[in-house]
Amino acid sequence: MNSKLSTQEVSYISVVLLRVMLSFIFIVASISHFINTRKTINRMQNAQMGFLGELLGTPKIAVILSGVLMLIAGTALLIGFKTRIAALILIAVLIPITLTVQVGQVESIGPLFKNIGLLGGLLFFSINSNLTQNR
Repeated sequence: MNSKLSTQEVSYISVVLLRVMLSFIFIVASISHFINTRKTINRMQNAQMGFLGELLGTPKIAVILSGVLMLIAGTALLIGFKTRIAALILIAVLIPITLTVQVGQVESIGPLFKNIGLLGGLLFFSINSNLTQNR
């Protein structure tokens, strides 16, 4: 078995579309964290594992900090700037959000798997950071 990773050709436009579409959910979510801070805090506090949101301080700090990180990294992903770093930051934000708000909630099984899908897209960009257009 060859220890080198095999390569696969993909359409550059499909990579750009995936990057742009993936970034929108984080940008929109970040804006929601700023506009609906109280609602987001309430969702976190009412979640089965909501106590995780208090590990870095108050729930408000967690909501605002995650909003800032999602806005910056989501925008970087949108424009294709430092995509590996942006994807890793978004992974670091998405995992605690998923654990805190969606794990253990029967009514959030759809959002849980949505986040798992998002993690897949982010993993794609964290692994494939040097995607360029072949000419």
